[in-house]
Order: sequence, then C-alpha cells, then structure tokens
Amino acid sequence: MKLSKFKAPNTFLIIFSLLFITAVLTWFIPGGEYERENVNGREMVMGNSFKYVESNPQDPADVLMAPIKGFVDASLIIGFVLIVGGAFGVFQKTKAVSSAIMGIAKAHNNSKMLRVLLIPVLMTAFSFAGATFGMSEEVIPFILVFIPLSLMLGYDSIVGVAIPFIGAGAGFAGAFLNPFTIGIAQGIAGLPIFSGIEYRIIVWVFTTAVAVSFVMIYASKIAKNPFKSPLYEKDSERRKKINFEDIDNHDGLSRTHKIVISVFVTGLIVLIFGVLAYEWWIEEISAVFIITGILVGIAGKLKLSEITDSFIQGAKDLIGTALIIALARGILIISQDGKIIDTLLYTLANPVSSLHPVFSAQAMFFVQTFLNFFVPSGSGQAVLTMPIMAPLADIVGVTRQTAVLAFQFGDGFSNMIIPTSAVTMGVLTLAEIPWEKWAKWILPLEIIFLILGLLLLVPPFFLGWN
Repeated sequence: MKLSKFKAPNTFLIIFSLLFITAVLTWFIPGGEYERENVNGREMVMGNSFKYVESNPQDPADVLMAPIKGFVDASLIIGFVLIVGGAFGVFQKTKAVSSAIMGIAKAHNNSKMLRVLLIPVLMTAFSFAGATFGMSEEVIPFILVFIPLSLMLGYDSIVGVAIPFIGAGAGFAGAFLNPFTIGIAQGIAGLPIFSGIEYRIIVWVFTTAVAVSFVMIYASKIAKNPFKSPLYEKDSERRKKINFEDIDNHDGLSRTHKIVISVFVTGLIVLIFGVLAYEWWIEEISAVFIITGILVGIAGKLKLSEITDSFIQGAKDLIGTALIIALARGILIISQDGKIIDTLLYTLANPVSSLHPVFSAQAMFFVQTFLNFFVPSGSGQAVLTMPIMAPLADIVGVTRQTAVLAFQFGDGFSNMIIPTSAVTMGVLTLAEIPWEKWAKWILPLEIIFLILGLLLLVPPFFLGWN
C-alpha cells in the first residue's frame, strides 16, 4: 500500500485499540496494591503499604465489557456533557450565538488592534478559568462557538479548538487556585490550602504566555496560507455553510440577543461562584446549565416546544462525545481491574529516591506524566500519587510544595494530548478532528511545555519553597 493512500484509524478505533493494549499489559505487569483508608469521605492510599498480589489478567471478554463499565463509571461526566449540549442547543436556537460571532468577526476585520489582541485576550480568560476553578469539562460547549468564529476570522478549526481548550489546559496545568488539583494535593500533602500562591502565579504567567504564543504563531501562518492547515479540506466544507456577506451586513446584536447573552453569562458567573465558594461539582454545575438553558430560551422568546426540541437536538449532537468518554474511561477500568496501576506507581517512584533533589523533582514530573495516561483525572491522580510522593519528597530533599507542582505539570500538560483523557477526546470528537492530526499538531507545544516544566521545577529548590 502506498503511504499516500494510508488512512489513519478513526478515534473510536484508536481508543478501542488502547483498551486491548492495556488488557495485554495486565498479563505481563504483576498485580500490586496499596492499602487504602477513607479520610474525610475520600479514599486515600497509604504510603508504605504496597504489596504484590495475585495478578488479574484481563481477557477479551473484560475488554468488551469495559465500555459499558466505563459508561457507568463516567456517568456523571457523560450526563453533564449531554445536559450542557442541550442547554447550548437552546442557546444556539435563539441565534444570539451566531449574531455575536458575526459581530466579533466584523469588528475583527475592521480593527487592527482587535486582530492582534483577540486570541491573547480570549486564551488568557480561559487560562484564568482553568487556573482558578479548574475549568475542564466546561470547555466542551465553547468548541461549538469558537470553531465557526475561527473560520470566519480566516483561521482553521484547530485554532477554534485551541483558544478555549489549550487556553484552559495551560491554566489548569499552571493553576494557582484550582480546588480539584492544588486543593486536594496540598490537603493530602499536609500543606495549607493554596499556599505558595506567589510562585504559582509566576508559573501560570509562563505557561499561559507559551500557549498563547504557540497558537498565535500558528494562526498567523494559517491566515497567510490556509493550505497549511491539516484540516484544510474539512474546513473548506465547513466554510461553504458560512455566508460571509452576512458579516459585512451585520448591524450588531438585537435587544433580545443582548438579553440572551446576558442571561448566559450570568449563568457562567453563578457557576464560577458556586465552584469557588461552595465547591460545586458536576451535579450542581449541571443544574446551573439546565436552569440557564430554560432562562435563555425564555429570554430568546422561544416557544416551549422549541426549547425542548432544541435541548434534545443539542444533546443528540454530543452522543459521539459521550461514547468516546465511556471508551476512554474503560481504559482506567481495565487497568484498575487488572491491578497494575499501583504496581506502576510503586515501580516508578522507587528510582526517584536515588537522585539529586532537583532531578528528583523533575523525575516526579515524569512519573506523574506517565501515570496520567492511566489515571487522567486531576483529583483521582492526586489521591493516588500524593500519599506516596509527599513523604518521598521529604526523604529526597524536595519540598512538598515542589512535589505538588510536579503533580500539576504531570497531570495538566499531558491532558491536552493523551487519548485516554475523556475531555480531550470529547473535544476532538465534537470538533471532528482526528486524534492523530491533533497529536501531530500539538506535539511541539507538548515538548515546549515539558522543557518549561523541567525548568520551572529548578527555582523551588534554591528558594526553599515550602
């Protein structure tokens, strides 16, 4: 077969293949377990309790059952995605979204300053959301807004995804107030919650600047030559659905559209306040989106039947995303049932103790990155690894703050590329971007983030950051 005729497998096939590969690993990696204890309602790993246990190799039947187990295990996330899709369907039905996009596109075309500042401002806003309230799943509906906006501005779908997704991802990795990563990890490590914020703000500035610069350079290249986009053919079809004359003739937002957008933004403000002030999670956030969707429909003067129909249609549009999330979670199920996650953690953590403190911190970064493939959940990875990494940090002369930072980097940076991340695969499925094309595009940024992370783990040693 000629290479030019080779067609890369689709996202579903890639994830399903990873299920089989993970199952094969359970036949070769010995089973192991740490003892766990319930602390304040959270199951915690006991640091020095590892023991090898009888292996539980996963067979083809286990692999075939993994998707439905993953669906059940990730049911809250899947339900959240469908509800958000429904609420966003109502928002789109009001036509306030398309009107706002055309308004931004027209202003972009007429203002040189806006052309320069639009991407940095938007990405910084998403990064701030990732750094403060841990924006992750919440980024999914914004893909539906930023892809058409990006195409109208002369970019491609990758830029449309990168603005919210890479923006929030960079903020998540370099977070300074994220309760779902820093809050949990510092609590386990015995540190005051959100302590060390000064250095973390510096880290956030660097990670955000790198992400913004990377996307801006790429966007500029695509604006000059659209043929350089790996999605040129797909985006050409998408552009056929856009009437660019409507942009020039756009008269601005109507009063109804302004009210609709105000209601939607108010819903987001309530969401952020609830997460920060009351530690809301998926159930509460889903409730906010339901009521926001209803109020948006009423503000947009939609009939009751239009609200319900558009909600259902919006949820339908994310069925593929929900299935990908279930498959991705199935990989975690296979590795848990095969009893290999604890063995991997134990095996990887041991060599860290023989290194210089600076290199030990960097080695922790690599360990967390590797484990993130199997446990792509910030809070889940914190609960699994920090009970081991925190006391290990004391032994090797690394401050516990630094160990938490290594965890942040390992969890956050790789989340934007690993195919086991439910959010990443959900975003790409919704955007209709094949994972292999996304991976090829983002790999240079991941390498830059890797180098940046290694460098940012050096100053804490000399500063005695604790």
